[in-house]
Amino acid sequence: MSRPIEKLKKQLIEISEVVNAFQSEAVQVKVVDKLLDAMIEFERGDLDGYEFLNKKGTKLRSISDDDNYSVTSNRKKPGATKILNQLLSTDFFKTTHSISSIADYCKENYNSNFKTSELSGILLKLAKENKLKRERNDDNNRFEYIAV
Repeated sequence: MSRPIEKLKKQLIEISEVVNAFQSEAVQVKVVDKLLDAMIEFERGDLDGYEFLNKKGTKLRSISDDDNYSVTSNRKKPGATKILNQLLSTDFFKTTHSISSIADYCKENYNSNFKTSELSGILLKLAKENKLKRERNDDNNRFEYIAV
């Protein structure tokens, strides 16, 4: 096998004991997801909080302005959950909003083109956690969301 695959295989074996210690498969998936996100950010050079991934203790190359690529193009956009949680901390949900109006607002203000199906599950979860109130609109028979 190639050297990078061998390295990856060794790393997976190292973390497998920790991941398998969790009984819940959902928790295992979350742990691996967080670890992979950290590794991706580490590889990109966005190292804030990820110093633990640098085992060798070597100084890492920082991205400078004279590099031939844009730093902002490599950054991952925030996901739907993060954006909706940000909206909860603002006055956005002081009035009722349909899923489509929330998607439109995210597109205009966060440059994130979410489908309504991407938002619906997260909004339902926020409603079940009593962070939002979910009401059916009598005019169009669709759900609308407002702050609790």
